Order: sequence, then C-alpha cells, then structure tokens
Amino acid sequence: MPRGGRRQRRRGRCRGRRWINYPYEKTPQIDHDYQRPKPTIILKTYELEALRLVDLEDLNQEEAAALMGVSRKTLWNDLHKARKKVTNALINGYQIKIEHGDYIKRPKGGE
Repeated sequence: MPRGGRRQRRRGRCRGRRWINYPYEKTPQIDHDYQRPKPTIILKTYELEALRLVDLEDLNQEEAAALMGVSRKTLWNDLHKARKKVTNALINGYQIKIEHGDYIKRPKGGE
C-alpha cells in the first residue's frame, strides 16, 4: 500500500511499440446467434499482425520480429496470446473484436 501519496511503480520495462504493416480498419464480427449476446474476445492489433506475418505470410519468427521491431521472445509471446484467443473464440463461439494497441504504422515502402 503506498504511503503519503506515492505512486507504486510497476516492475520491469515499459511495453515497447510494435511496427504494423497492414491497415486493420474493419473489425470482424462473428455472431450467428442473435438471440443472446456472447462474450467477446479482444484481440490487439499487434497480436493480429504477429498472426498474419507468421501464419499467413509464412515468415519465421526472427523475420517477423525484425519487421515488427521487437525481440523474438516478444513476438513469440504476442503470437502465443493471439493463437490462444482465436482458438478460444472459435471453439466456444465467442465474438472477436480487434482493439488498437500501442503500435506504430510503418510507412509504405519502409523496411
């Protein structure tokens, strides 16, 4: 408990921004049962970008991490979270909503 109005500090490093190459402007809505609302799975933009690079573009994790400007371990963590969320949504029939996280849009033609 903080004393005297001091703020507690978080442990570890600040979360770094990721580079995003693909414009994610539309949010996919997967809902076939309009009778009752279903829970929504929130997928961050950088998690979707990690899925796209590794699973759709067939890049290895080192190449994808370099494109996103993060370490391989950070990309692996983002990829693991994204796969778990997507699998949970598909198996349990939850909606998927893309939420914009902390990222930097890479300019066209930039590497």
